[in-house]
Amino acid sequence: MEQDVGTVAKRYSQLDGERDTFLERGREAARLTIPTLLPEEGHSSSSIYATPYQGIGARGVNNLASKLLLALLPPNSPFFRLTIDDFDLQQIAGDNRGQVEEGLARIERAAMQEIEGKSIRVPTFEALKLLIVTGNALVYMPKEGGMKVFRPDRYVVKRDAMGKVLEIITKETMAPQTLPDEVREQLPPSDTPVKSHDLYTRVTRTPKGFEVVQEVSGILLESSKGMFKEDQNPFIPLRFIRIDGEDYGRGFIEEYIGDLRSLEALTKAIVQGSAASAKVLFLVRPNGSTKTKDLSAAPNGAFLQGDSNDVSTLQVAKGGDFRVALETMRMINDRLGAAFLLNSSVQRSAERVTAEEVRFMAQELETALGGVYSILSQEFQLPLINLLLNSLQKQGKMPKMPKESVKPTVVTGIEALGRGQDLNKLASFLQYLQPLGPEVIANEMNLGDYIDRLAASLGIDTSGLIKSEEQKAQEQMMQQQMMQQQMLEQAGMGAMQKAAPAIAGAVDPQQVQQAMEQMS
Repeated sequence: MEQDVGTVAKRYSQLDGERDTFLERGREAARLTIPTLLPEEGHSSSSIYATPYQGIGARGVNNLASKLLLALLPPNSPFFRLTIDDFDLQQIAGDNRGQVEEGLARIERAAMQEIEGKSIRVPTFEALKLLIVTGNALVYMPKEGGMKVFRPDRYVVKRDAMGKVLEIITKETMAPQTLPDEVREQLPPSDTPVKSHDLYTRVTRTPKGFEVVQEVSGILLESSKGMFKEDQNPFIPLRFIRIDGEDYGRGFIEEYIGDLRSLEALTKAIVQGSAASAKVLFLVRPNGSTKTKDLSAAPNGAFLQGDSNDVSTLQVAKGGDFRVALETMRMINDRLGAAFLLNSSVQRSAERVTAEEVRFMAQELETALGGVYSILSQEFQLPLINLLLNSLQKQGKMPKMPKESVKPTVVTGIEALGRGQDLNKLASFLQYLQPLGPEVIANEMNLGDYIDRLAASLGIDTSGLIKSEEQKAQEQMMQQQMMQQQMLEQAGMGAMQKAAPAIAGAVDPQQVQQAMEQMS
């Protein structure tokens, strides 16, 4: 991995030119929605951002990002499931499939706890807003700590014809005191203090995986050189809409940029026109008997000498034009509301709207984003799962499993396939068996395995909740012992009742002894 001084910075500059077109589109989309997501070139922390006249763009981006976040990282259930090939499962577990399913569900829950522990949802929400507006975002998952998000103007990427990542270079601005000692020692002396340095991180695909190296001010960091396996690359470049042959993606806002431009122009015109219309000006005839000074100085309700025809009010008389603009705005608002899945766009105009109607119409609208789910499941969720599982294995929280047998399957969308679908199938299966009667079900069905699969589909940990085979065998043995003891006691009581008359009629102690012997 020999590189010349400044190679990474030069390579970044070469790929920077191919990114300009996408950045320009992203900045225009940000200006119409949330300008802080992708600021203008040369901005600083003290820069003033222009505020759009309309707010539906920002509202729609936040709403759509929230819905995508709940779909991609649901808080109450895993967004993936681990599956095992049927042949391997038969060799591993035999007929005890439910126990294996419960074990895999336990690993899934551990991965979700890892997500909550690293606070991945907050940076994911930021990345989703960048994807919706600009179409691109880069997330970085280090070994320790949470997730970091790079804006499109802070990284470059190169892909092959199939969309696979060939090269990634990130650019970060660092203060001099945060640089490693090996870099500070090699920096040339300067008369003026340097406020910041650019840190470049380059990730390159190789036949064995990905190589990584970092460079600061033309100095390669030897300690940063490393190697990642293909499924363990912590740098994950995301795209919202994939276009074949392009290194970067397209944003959701780009598809509706025409409506947002029109809405911005109409809103600006109506706001400025309304401000002009709200200004009240009185005109007085120059040669009239009414004096301007008397009118301006007179209190409310005063009597003045003058002619009402001398005074008139200046009117814009643009109400009809404003009404046309307002109707056009409402039409565009409705279209954008439906595109952004806003709640107001899925409710019919009625006094009472049932929750089922809202749920059904919202579900119909969300099905239009099925392609987005597919892209994010392959380019975000699947790499994230692999990184989480690898982290759990290194921490010793899960056993090392063969990749050829155990594979993670992403669960996305409204009608999710996976554990929830398994639950529906198990419930339907039992419902179809009910006409056969409880005795047939108990004889033909392995209830323990059914309970294990049911708990796995619900995401419930059955440890200590469901009795083990040893507990059931022990309880059965104790029950048999209690029944035997009860039978002995009942037999003894019966013999006592039979011998009682003989004992009562006996006078001689020898006769009593004989009766007692008959009882025993």
